[in-house]
Amino acid sequence: MHCPHPEFTTATAALPQRSPSPPSVRPAPLAAWFTAGVVGLALAGCAAVPAPAPSKPASPGAPSAPATTSTISTTGAATTVAAEADDHAAGFAAWRTAFAAQALAAGIAPHTVRDVLGQAQWQPRVVELDRAQPEFSRTPWAYLDSAVSAQRVAQGQAKLGEHRPTLEAAAARYGVPATVVTAIWGMESNYGSNFGSFRTVDALATLAYEGRRRAWAQAELLAALRIVDRGDIAAERMLGSWAGAMGHTQFLPSVFLAYAVDADGDGRRDIWGSIPDVLTSTAHFLARSGWLASETWGAEVVLPANFDHARADPAVRQTTAQWEAEGVRSADGQPLPALGAASITAPAGARGPAFVVGANFRAILRYNNSVNYALAVALLSRQMGGGAPVTGTWPRELEPLSRTQMQTLQEALNRKGFAAGTPDGVMGPATRAGLRGYQRSLGLAADGYPTMELLQRLQAP
Repeated sequence: MHCPHPEFTTATAALPQRSPSPPSVRPAPLAAWFTAGVVGLALAGCAAVPAPAPSKPASPGAPSAPATTSTISTTGAATTVAAEADDHAAGFAAWRTAFAAQALAAGIAPHTVRDVLGQAQWQPRVVELDRAQPEFSRTPWAYLDSAVSAQRVAQGQAKLGEHRPTLEAAAARYGVPATVVTAIWGMESNYGSNFGSFRTVDALATLAYEGRRRAWAQAELLAALRIVDRGDIAAERMLGSWAGAMGHTQFLPSVFLAYAVDADGDGRRDIWGSIPDVLTSTAHFLARSGWLASETWGAEVVLPANFDHARADPAVRQTTAQWEAEGVRSADGQPLPALGAASITAPAGARGPAFVVGANFRAILRYNNSVNYALAVALLSRQMGGGAPVTGTWPRELEPLSRTQMQTLQEALNRKGFAAGTPDGVMGPATRAGLRGYQRSLGLAADGYPTMELLQRLQAP
């Protein structure tokens, strides 16, 4: 769950960005503000704390203040760059002062507000990464090639052996297989080798001040302060990604508060330094997300020649016995696993491999709402346990559409009467439905998978 904004298409999820925290402008501490009497008000009762100053309204996607990034125009003088940095420092300090009152009113201890929030730093790199919109998406096969590499499988098998007692205890407690928990660990931080170097409080405070996702970031920042308040981790050790996800398996602060487990019995929930806490907390989250111990995640399948690819949709669910009755067969020749509410997913459309997936696949999606991610976890888990890689052939000759090309495709679909929603360059349900309608009009398999060939047809006079 390294990002609060899920991947929008089944063909794009990039592995988490892990960028070191750059030097930043350090805002002035809150000492003066506290000596003005706010701490005393907080100790007397939260009702006496003044309401935070209203923030400047910001339209969706627009910051409340301009960002300083590495792409500052070279036409500006050095004094302009310095002035922008000063503006950010002043604006961030003012926002932080207002938010401190809100944190006190929410029950955060005055010393935590003073010593942790008061030391929060503006991180321009966080804003830069948050606004980044990749022009080209990754195909499912490119994603899986790196996510489920032979090296990652081998490392996972080594971790399974190294931490088997802990993993088996977590599996017995929550019903989530050791291979699945280990696979998520591998996906989220490459088994703890890189879970990010941003201070979580800095990252979330920056996102809360910047304004594009202010409400979400403020809620997560309060959760992060509450974690420090409760003594689970010191603020300087609370490290993670630019988006606020923390530790070995990238819990957001709110998720940590709800699902982190003290498995080693030291009185703290530590997903940064305690492997028992990391692995058990991850199993707990999956269990609470709907994991069924009686089922597997799914299986690779071969679809019948007359299969209606519009039914390869998460909304179409039935038992695997019903799918078998329609001619769906397991790729390995074995009976399909018994799944109560299974759907078919074909990440590369009619030309690529297909899978039948059930409740446990959907539980993985709740960790990160990306079909590519969930499939990578499932396949990595399977191969760690000695299972085979994907046997179907990916259509590697197909090039992904860029964001600009996807927007052009959406505009063309709309012009031809196949409603694709707002042309934003993002492949979502509306675009997929419109594309399926267009494919049907041509007598093609209605898989909703965007290709350069379809774009060219749509653009033809």
